Parts: sequence; C-alpha cells; structure tokens
Amino acid sequence: MKIAVVGTGYVGLVTGTCFAETGNHVTCVDIDRNKIEALQKGITPIYEPGLEVLLARNIKEERIAFTDNLKEAVEEAVVIFLALPTPSDQDGSADLKYVLQVAEQLGDLITSYKVVVNKSTVPVGTSEKVAAVLSKKIAPELFDVVSNPEFLREGVAVEDFLKPERVVVGTRSEKATKIMADLYNPFVRQGNPIYFMDPRSAEMTKYAANSFLAMKISFMNEIANLCERTGANVDWVRMGIGSDHRIGKRFLFPGIGYGGSCFPKDVLALNLTAREHEYDFQLLQSVLTVNKHQKKVIVQKIKRHFKDALQGKRFAIWGLAFKPETDDIRDAPSLEIIEALLNEGATLNVYDPVAMENVRGRFGNRITYSANQYEALDGADALLILTEWSEFRNPDFDKMKDLLKTHTIFDGRNVYALDKMEELNFHYESIGRAVINNKA
Repeated sequence: MKIAVVGTGYVGLVTGTCFAETGNHVTCVDIDRNKIEALQKGITPIYEPGLEVLLARNIKEERIAFTDNLKEAVEEAVVIFLALPTPSDQDGSADLKYVLQVAEQLGDLITSYKVVVNKSTVPVGTSEKVAAVLSKKIAPELFDVVSNPEFLREGVAVEDFLKPERVVVGTRSEKATKIMADLYNPFVRQGNPIYFMDPRSAEMTKYAANSFLAMKISFMNEIANLCERTGANVDWVRMGIGSDHRIGKRFLFPGIGYGGSCFPKDVLALNLTAREHEYDFQLLQSVLTVNKHQKKVIVQKIKRHFKDALQGKRFAIWGLAFKPETDDIRDAPSLEIIEALLNEGATLNVYDPVAMENVRGRFGNRITYSANQYEALDGADALLILTEWSEFRNPDFDKMKDLLKTHTIFDGRNVYALDKMEELNFHYESIGRAVINNKA
C-alpha cells in the first residue's frame, strides 16, 4: 500500500519506518529541509533504540522516501497519516494549528479517494474539524477522516509498533475500515485486537489511557510519600499491590514525577475538555497537583540534609532524560530540579548517555556537562540520580567514594537496594524508603 506520513517527529518517523518494514511504500514529508536531507542519508533526529537500523534497511530497499514536497508525498498515497505537533497552549488545550493547516493544504491536493488519518494526539472532535476543513474544497466521497491514536512508549517504540497490544481505529466508514484493517493486519497476526469504534471514542481512548497511567504513577508517589512518614517501605508495598492482577505491576514505581511528550500535555488537555463540558474532573486535577509537587521532593530532601545552605555546593547529576532509552527532555523532572538548585546557588556537573545536547540547548553554560558518569562526581558534595539508565545500576562504588567529597546520594528513582547502601556506608535518600543515615 502507498502511504504518506506528514511530519517526521517521533511518532511520524516511527510510524513511517515500521509501515515500510511490512512492505508498504512510504513517503514521509516535513517542512524542515535539513531534517529531510539527514533522513535521506539514514540519520535520525531522535534517539530510539532499533529505529536507525530499521530506517537504513528500508531506505536501501527503497520502501521509504523523504521529501519536503507535500504534493509529491500524497499524490499516489491511499492513506495519509497526520503526525504533527499538538503542543499545549497556556490554558492546557492542544494547539491544532499544524493539523488544520495541513488539512487546508490537502484540500487543494486531493483528487482521488484518500483516507486521512489523525495519528497525532488530538482532542475529542478533531476528526470532525479536519473533515470540515477538507469539505470546503473537495467532495465528501473523495476522503474519509480516521482517528488512529498511537500508544508508543519512548525507548521501546519500534517494538510497540511492530507488536502492538492493541490498535484503535475510529471511523464510521466501511471503506476506510477495510483499508485500515488491511494495513494493520500484518502487525496483529498473533491475535492482538484491532478495535474499530467511532472517531470521538478513539480520540477519548488515547487521553483516557495516558491520564489513567499518569494517575497510577501519581497515586504511587503519594503512597511513597506516606511510606516515608509511617516507616513503611514502598518497595514492599509496590510488590504487594502489584501482584494483584486487577492492579498490575507496571507504572507503580515511585519517583520524582512523570514527564515526556505525552502524559503532561494529555492530562492537561483532558482536564480542559472536562472543563469545557462543565465537568469537575477532581481526580485528574489531583494528578496534576501531585505531579507538580513530586518534582520538588528531591530538592526538599537536599535542602533539609544541607540545612538550607546550598550556596556554593556542587552536585553531580546522573540522568537528564525523562526516562531511560530516550533523549527526550520534554517536561523532564530534571529540568525543574536543575533550575531549583541553580536558584539556590549550587553548581552542577551533569551526565546523561544521550540527552545532554538537548539539555545544553536549555541551560547553555550555566551547568557543566561531563564526558562520563564518573567525571561528574569529581569533588561533588552529593550525587543525584534522576533517570534510571541501566549503566547507573551497578557502578564502581569504590571509585564513586573516591571522587565524591561526601558519600551522599539522593536517588530519585530508587535504583539501589537499601542494604547495599548501608553496607557501603553511603548516606542515601530515596523515594518512599528509609534514609540510610551514615555519615561519611
């Protein structure tokens, strides 16, 4: 099948590459000429495990191409995916200007039947808005607008696309239903479902899924904070409730709050949708409040330990991305923590395997960027762990103790076992667990 993907960001590039991998001919289009030229050479603008290899193979096999010419991309395509940014406005609403601008352009280009698919995360009712824009210029029999939300986890997005737990398609058209079923059938051969529903329900499904997961994370963070006050250990609590199949084990790890491209803006957008329909979504408002507070927790621990005297203190930070296996720093808790510590007069040496250039664009020379995790420790008063990259899990602790000025770790991701930290004589503070109060 011939497919066009408009937008070569995170979702668009993974979508286009994975559809090409199953034998489709995909043309990806973007207005950024520099990005297009890099992609034509197989250079990806994002870090996503497995994507670069897949991209190179499909470029070689001529199943995927890149252009900045929208007409060229959509001319022969049967399906046009809109994978465009929908950033949050100041009020939390999703900005649809890019989606609707492309819809306007498509109205001038479509001359034969196309399925126009909203792959971007968009508010309920967006499919109707896109259809209304197209209807101003072309006959209704020449297009169907479909909602097909993505459920990709950064760091495992390629695997998620190639082996989806489920596919959600929102359409009332039998013709579009058949085309979308043919397109996705190669990905669900093991029996995972394709759910066909109306477009509004598909749009709501995306927001509901991400908001529920954000709620689960925030609930566990609240439990962790209560564990600290009661003397309970959140690790045992997590295992105890996670073994209940009604709850499940995933998204129960406490930490310093959620971030990334999806959860923050999707929770805000769903809360705004509720307000627009005069519904007081109190649970969702609490999720927003809890997550905002949780990003401050580790700074509060640091200030308490150093008796509010952070001026001139030097801290090492391991991990800047909002989660491992990505260079994405959008709404990453690390950004707020860095800003708060700088405001207290601290100096910072930071390290992340892939996200440092993105952070450099935010902070410039206000912080020091280390070549490796140990360089960041040299002369630091304490180490902060903000992203649970695998390489941080079993470091050379003796080397750490030699480099750190004091043997102090603030672990925002509960990477280390308490008994190990006690044995090694670290002062160790984590989330929802007892403080290992060794002095060194």
